[in-house]
Formats: sequence, C-alpha cells, structure tokens
Amino acid sequence: MAATEPARTSSRHQVVVIGSGFGGLFGTKALRRADVDVTMIAKTTHHLFQPLLYQVATGILSQGEIAPPTREILSGQRNAQVLLGEVTGVDLEARTVTSQVLGRSTVTSYDSLIVAAGAGQSYFGNDHFAEFAPGMKNIDDALELRGRIFGAFEMAEIGATRGENVDHLLTFVVVGAGPTGVEMAGQIAELAHRTLKKDFRAINSREARVMLVDAAPQVLPPFGQKLGGKAQAELEKLGVEVVLGAMVTDVDERGIEMKFKDGRVERIDSVTKIWAAGVSANPLGRTLSEQTGAPLDRAGRIAVNPDLTLPGHPEVFVVGDMIALDNLPGVAQVAIQGAKYAAKEIENRLKSRPSQGPFHYFDKGSMAIISRFRAVALIGNLRVTGVLAWLMWLGLHLIYITGFKSRVTALLHWAVSFIGRGRSERTTTEQQIFARTALGRLKRGAADLVSDPGSYDAARQLLETTRRAELEAQAAEEVRLTDAGQRGVPVEQRVG
Repeated sequence: MAATEPARTSSRHQVVVIGSGFGGLFGTKALRRADVDVTMIAKTTHHLFQPLLYQVATGILSQGEIAPPTREILSGQRNAQVLLGEVTGVDLEARTVTSQVLGRSTVTSYDSLIVAAGAGQSYFGNDHFAEFAPGMKNIDDALELRGRIFGAFEMAEIGATRGENVDHLLTFVVVGAGPTGVEMAGQIAELAHRTLKKDFRAINSREARVMLVDAAPQVLPPFGQKLGGKAQAELEKLGVEVVLGAMVTDVDERGIEMKFKDGRVERIDSVTKIWAAGVSANPLGRTLSEQTGAPLDRAGRIAVNPDLTLPGHPEVFVVGDMIALDNLPGVAQVAIQGAKYAAKEIENRLKSRPSQGPFHYFDKGSMAIISRFRAVALIGNLRVTGVLAWLMWLGLHLIYITGFKSRVTALLHWAVSFIGRGRSERTTTEQQIFARTALGRLKRGAADLVSDPGSYDAARQLLETTRRAELEAQAAEEVRLTDAGQRGVPVEQRVG
C-alpha cells in the first residue's frame, strides 16, 4: 500500500523525533522554545518509565502511573505534534521517515532527525524463548508477567486442592542478574513470603521457590564486587536462590535448562520464567548502518560521531540505547542527556551559534532496589546500601516519574506495599497472559483483525441496514409495552 505524506503546514525547520521514551520525550521538550516544528513518531501512545515495569508486573503500581499519555504530556507544547506509528524506514537522502500502524503507512519529511527508538529484549539468538519467558521492555510484557505470576499461585491452589504436585507452579525463575533481574526476583520473593501468605488455603505461598540465574560470576557486575556481593547476600536473606555461572540453553513451557562451566546440565521445572538478560538495539540501527556505512556492535548499536550524528549526515542525531560511543551504558540518563544535547545543537545551528563540542556524559550514579528497605547505590566513589540507599532510590524515581498525579499515586501505592503488605494492582485476566501469543500466530499480527484502509464491504453495509431495522422495531415494541402497561403482565392476561 502506498504511504501517505501529511501536508507540510509550516515553512519552519522540521524536526522529527523517533520514539517516546526518555530520549524522545526529553528531546522534544528541549525544543519547546525553538523556532521549529517537532513531530514525534512513536509506536505507543504513552511515555514509558521503564525502570518501574517490574512494579507493574508484581502488582505494586498500575500501568498508568508509569506510562502517562504522550499527548497529555506535550499538550501545552504548541510546536509539538504526536503521530502514532512504528517507524519501519528512514530514507537519509530523501530525508523522510516512514511509519506504519495497522496497515496504514505515513511518510514524514524532516530537516533534522533525532532517532531515540531505544532497545528491545535480546535472547541471544534464541528468540523462541520469548514465548515461554517474556522480557521486561514494555507494558504488554509487564501485564503478561503479572498474569503469569499471580496466575501461577491460583493454579497451584487448584492443583493442591486436587492433591497434585504443584512445585513447578510455585517455582519462579528470573534470568539475568542485572538491576531488572535483581529487582524482579526480590519483589516476587516479597510477594510470596509477605503479601500472599494469608491468601491461600491449600498452598503455603511462603514455600514458593524464587531463583535468579545468570552466566556471570556475580550479581550486578556494573556495581562492582562489593555492592554485588551485598546485593546477593540481601537476596539470599529474602530466600532467593542465586545461581551464577549458569548459561540458559533451553526454555520450554514447563521449565528451563542451564549449563555450567564444568559441563553439568541442570533442568528446573518452572511454569513462570522471566527474561531479564540482554538487550538488542532497535532494528532501525541496521537501516541507518546500511545507508551510512557506520558499523554496528554485537548488540546492534550504531557507531556515531562524537556529536551523536551519523557519518556524512550531520542532520541526523542518534541517542540513548541505540548508540555505540565511549562504552556508554544503556541507562535512562544517557538517553536524556543525549537528547538534550541534540536539541541544543539543532537550536545552535538555526541561530548560527557555535557547536557545543563533543557530547560528554555526566554519570549521576546507579541504583537497584532489592526489596523494601533494601537497596544498593553507586554514586561516583560513594557506595551506599540498606535503608539510606532505598530512600535515595525512592526520591530519585519520584523525581523522574512524569506528572504530579503519577507521583502522588505512586507514593501512595508504595506506602501500601512497603509499609503495609498489600498490592493494589492484582487484577489479572487470561487475555493478559495469552493475547501476545495469539497475535503472534496471525500472519500480519493485529493488522489481520482490522479491514485494510480504503476497502469497501457491501455485505457490511447490508448488515448495517438490516440491523438498523431490527433496532427500530425493537425500540417500537419497547414503547408499545410501556404505553400499554403490559410489562410484568402474563401473556394470557394481556388485552389487545
């Protein structure tokens, strides 16, 4: 289908921003006073605060608190427009971006481009693992995992009532001992040992087995040996089994297989697996690489110039998880600072100001929460653990949650979960668990569930005409019954 191009309504400099994550949002907002028109193109209608996805998955927060609507955030920025669509192509010579949503294609022209498309989950060449071990990269992942986690306890209760062995249902395996994996394992342990301990009759949730598996020799490698050891000790106090030096070699519906350095292979029977290991840059990186010759690293990140531009294309900036530059980490601050830098460069050029020089990242530190009152923080040479690190974590995340309403509700939910033992977001459905798999079995995904644009269905028009007549007749009968006083009157007693 031919793509449509929106009419250009302004002669001002056109900036297109790809992505609504930290890089896309902060880049767009940084241009709010610039003499430009900004078009943000993103495949979701929300800005996702990804570091808190695990709290959605474990019932602490709702998705709305960490994923406010992008349009609402930018509603007061008059030079910004938001378009829904997944970017499928970038033509650097024509300076156009092609996006699609449910079979509808749109082409958008740009004078400057900020690519902040982020990264997805990497299964290291074993993409079939995703069906049985969802990652933690978007709202769909978090809701599916919530359904799987709480659903496992429900199925275990049923199985135990029938006298069945439910060990495989009460075994939870988290793959990846980075911050996301550590936080996820800690919260599942708290959920089982504290939140749910009085909720079931046939099972004892405190007997649930929570495992954290990684091929690395320690927990939280980027935090250093001391903090990594502290985090592991705290996890083990919570009852989490930390298995290191174990490479996952197979995942299926009922379990996980891992291989150790000595060649030993071990299988763990577990229905609920969570994949928190590895990231892969957005496929747009390959598209840009093919057009510029810029190399890609093993994770699909593209090499950029020191000013974050593509070789030979100074009008194109790439920021965040997509770039391979100076061993920068894949964290939110890299995306935020890079996007602000790119926006400033665009504004400087329009005002004939000198460049800022090469991009320099300011490391504000790293934090990981283990459970309530337990966290680790690395800020420069300062290493903080325990309650102080936990309070620092709370404060920092409150600052970066977008919107006053979201901050207030998040704080209230944290109070309920951390001071009390409740989880306010425990609603789950079968649809949450199985919808992704069902959509994946369709040839074109969700596009197969909607009519193609421009199609005309005469049969549908006939159906609508027939249905209208039925509704009109039904309405007339309702009026007649009321006016004749025949409601609740037995048929044999009706008059007329």
